[in-house]
Amino acid sequence: MPLESSPEEPLPVRTIARAIADWVGRLGRVWVEGQITQLTMRPGQSTCFLVLRDPAAEMSLQVVCPRALLDAVETPLAEGSRVVVWARPEFRPQRGTLSMTAYDVRPVGVGALLARLEQLRKTLAAEGLFAPERKRRLPFLPRTIGLVTGRASAAERDVVENARRRWPAVSFRIENVAVQGPYAVTEVMSAIQRLNADTDVDVIVIARGGGSVEDLLPFSDEALVRAVASSRVPVVTAVGHETDVPLVDHAADRRASTPTDAAKLVTPDVAEEQQRVHTMRMRAYRCVTGRLDTERHRLEALRTRPALASPLTQIADWSASVAGTRERARRATLACVGEAATDIAKLAGRVTSLSPQATLDRGYAVLQRADGHAVRDPAEVDVGDELTGRVAAGKIALRVAG
Repeated sequence: MPLESSPEEPLPVRTIARAIADWVGRLGRVWVEGQITQLTMRPGQSTCFLVLRDPAAEMSLQVVCPRALLDAVETPLAEGSRVVVWARPEFRPQRGTLSMTAYDVRPVGVGALLARLEQLRKTLAAEGLFAPERKRRLPFLPRTIGLVTGRASAAERDVVENARRRWPAVSFRIENVAVQGPYAVTEVMSAIQRLNADTDVDVIVIARGGGSVEDLLPFSDEALVRAVASSRVPVVTAVGHETDVPLVDHAADRRASTPTDAAKLVTPDVAEEQQRVHTMRMRAYRCVTGRLDTERHRLEALRTRPALASPLTQIADWSASVAGTRERARRATLACVGEAATDIAKLAGRVTSLSPQATLDRGYAVLQRADGHAVRDPAEVDVGDELTGRVAAGKIALRVAG
């Protein structure tokens, strides 16, 4: 039940402290997993003090543990060890502090860590964070390379020296962070956020040398994996040796086996690019010269053809062909005209033989009245009628006398 209070009737500190202690005490004993960031074991004391920290958040808890529990652990615990503690939270009203009293402490072994990492990998893969279609292409020539690595580490030296050896004008923005231990996750995530805020950074490289499974454990943290997957710019990871595959390698856009390999992925080799340009120029030169040679041979072939080598010969052939055609046409026309003349002569002879003029030529005459009709019967005329006598040589005017 919430406590009732007012400005007129405030509650005393002891009441609030006891209420907090009561609320915290109701939680009971719980299992807590964390990383030991501070371990205090004073000689001659039966009580030890641990500080458990969540690697993915700036949160920690103080644990009060009997020394006998720590002495019973087979593998001695040290700062940086991951443990599972069965403890009960307690609020101490006198000091106003929250702490936990441990009843059991168990170190997280490598086998258990690997099993948890495999389960986390399956969960993140089911969400699509490792899908190939999410991978982005690396820029051919980045303006600035963001490098997240340990301070003065061999990984930093390998990436910077090899990248500048390949492309001397390359620019870096280096973020030196803790790459192992309880603060590694938060520092790497903060570095990624700062590099994403820089608009000049075109690619981010996360580099770290080799180490044990516990040393590389921060790079399999869920929060860091999600930060890499949501990065604005492409991310290249080079964590551990070639056989080490932390979860950030699955979320990154490209995985490099070593820091040196990461430098090769993000920067082109100036010598190789110059050789490639030279090769392309030579290919273009050979292509152009080959095309010119082909066209030159084609022109030579056209020039050697008879039509172009001696155009008058072709014209003479065409002229002879036209002359022959004209002669054949002339002979055909004359033959047609001759046949037509023969037909006309035959028709003229037939017309002449049937003409009245032929009769007149034989001495006959034809009498015609004034209206031009021939007189066939004496009864058709009367005495005094004027007639015309048509003979072979002309006409004779006549009058009927009787």
